[in-house]
Amino acid sequence: MKKNSSFFVAVRYLWSRAHEGGRYLRGAAAGIAVSLVPIIVTLIVADGMIRGITDRYLELGTGHLQVFDLARTSNDEKTQELIMQVDGVRGVWPEKRGIGVIAGRSGKTGVTVRSIESSFWDDSGSADLLKIIEGVHKPETDRDIVLGETLAENIGVKTGDTVRLMTIRAAEGGRISPRTASFTVRGILSCGYNELDALWCIVNWEGGNRVLSTDQSSFSFIVKIDEPYKKADETAWKIYQQFESGFSVFTWKNLMSSQFSSYETTRQLLLFIMALIVIVAAVNVSSATSMLVLERQRDIAVLKVSGASVRGVTSVFLWGSFLTGLTGGIIGIIIGLLLGYNINFLIRSLENILSFFSGLFNRGEVKILDPGFYLETIPIIIDWKAVLVIWLFTIVCSVIASLIPAHRAGKLKPMELLRKT
Repeated sequence: MKKNSSFFVAVRYLWSRAHEGGRYLRGAAAGIAVSLVPIIVTLIVADGMIRGITDRYLELGTGHLQVFDLARTSNDEKTQELIMQVDGVRGVWPEKRGIGVIAGRSGKTGVTVRSIESSFWDDSGSADLLKIIEGVHKPETDRDIVLGETLAENIGVKTGDTVRLMTIRAAEGGRISPRTASFTVRGILSCGYNELDALWCIVNWEGGNRVLSTDQSSFSFIVKIDEPYKKADETAWKIYQQFESGFSVFTWKNLMSSQFSSYETTRQLLLFIMALIVIVAAVNVSSATSMLVLERQRDIAVLKVSGASVRGVTSVFLWGSFLTGLTGGIIGIIIGLLLGYNINFLIRSLENILSFFSGLFNRGEVKILDPGFYLETIPIIIDWKAVLVIWLFTIVCSVIASLIPAHRAGKLKPMELLRKT
């Protein structure tokens, strides 16, 4: 029996009328399609969340690279010039970071004080991810301050209000003494990820020198490059070679290693759990093949009498399981991609519906994704390689699951089958 013949017989079985057994394979294909939909949606949501959060940390937090002048003996402008000479470097900004306590009209709380050149907030990578809630997006003078949205709400301030920022400094003899300064709120920002900007307290470079002492703050050069996901290590090495000693260069992978590993582990665990669903769906292919063999015993007998080999009959049902996995995989992936691509619209719609019914019972607004822990909007990231692997995995599982019933079909004896039928 030729391979082409086995394939076309399998196609006929798959698309045959319901009472002829084709319903079993089509039902198995539907089960595979249904199992793939949540996997594809989970993949898109997980990748979008990870990429969206990582982008915000890279562009607004750690930068793509950080260069530390450990000795603090070099001229800052000279250091910036040396870094900018490296191919692929997009911008360099010196930054001081410290901690403090900020007091507003209705409260006070701990903050992360960021003192960085104002041009950092004009960079395209920063500006594209920032949402201006009120006022402006950067401090202009050493008396201006810009706050994160949640921070402003917690201390009860708006643009134009005055806040007091207290930091610490080391006095003579090693004693710690407080330093207090007043600032005017010029802007309130959000990057769409509360965990990053909840404690943001942003002043310009001169304002930072006024409130942050050298011994109670960290200093580094924030570096942005053209391709942070591909060339971070390569560019870091080139920058390191620009200096003789006393400097350390860290990539975003070093600075965020534990956090990024946690995201990736969670992603892999979710996909593993979803893959178990595909395996269960593939078992249905085995059941469908067994039922098809029972209903097609007369066809098997005719094929055997006509000279079909054991291998030829077996290949008919293996082709059937292959086509079942192929068809179910395509349908499931298409539906999953459509749902995943419109996930933000679907979430907003579901939130509105649930909020409507919740409002009837005075329960307040419903949020499916808590903005305190998740992104307000999920970026749509489609990993086509992962989609292809999932599709191939589905087909392979379908074929493997049908090996036993297909092999049994090939071993059936034609005369016994003809007597039964």
